[in-house]
Amino acid sequence: MKIEIWSDIMCPFCYIGKRRFEKSLENTALKDKVDIEWKSFQLNPDLQTDTSIRIYDYLAQHKGMPLAQAQSLNAQVTQMAAQEGLVYNFDKSIVANSFKAHVLTHFAKQFGKQDEVEELLFQSYFTEGKNIDDIEVLKDIAERVGADANAYEKAVAEGSLDDEVKMDIHEARQIGVQGVPFFVYDRKYAVSGAQPLELFEQTLQKAVEEWQEGTSSAN
Repeated sequence: MKIEIWSDIMCPFCYIGKRRFEKSLENTALKDKVDIEWKSFQLNPDLQTDTSIRIYDYLAQHKGMPLAQAQSLNAQVTQMAAQEGLVYNFDKSIVANSFKAHVLTHFAKQFGKQDEVEELLFQSYFTEGKNIDDIEVLKDIAERVGADANAYEKAVAEGSLDDEVKMDIHEARQIGVQGVPFFVYDRKYAVSGAQPLELFEQTLQKAVEEWQEGTSSAN
């Protein structure tokens, strides 16, 4: 059974949603029955990478809110992430366009390393404060999963995987995705946002049961 996950690297709820989704797989012992595909989505495709701007200032400006409110919101999200065992260091976060990072996930998909790359990208951005628009940072992630970093750099330079990223974003619009994370189970059920673990478990169980019934009928 296939589960597609639309996500953006710089979305704090996407990393939290990833953890809750993973726990739902562990708790129901259905991991071996699931094929996971990460899909690209950009919350702000026109964002210009700027290492001089603090994430709080960007959020305040982008959302049109006072700086104190932006800091408070990030503090709340940090606490939410901590409950899932994640460490968010917004003080170190770099405002960066995520397109090259999405190219990396598509590059990794060819080698069955997409999930590992997604995890390292989230970790690099939220925990380590790395610039996910920096080609050297991204090449390092490619190397860490055993992929050819130079081949990835060539793909970025030539734009050979750009259409795959854009197709994911277009597809998201077509099926009505308004925000991320967005989980689609076998093209029948969906979970939008970093929902409680119980909802992920219930949706997974329902989707797997229906998938198994369909498989039995086909045989």
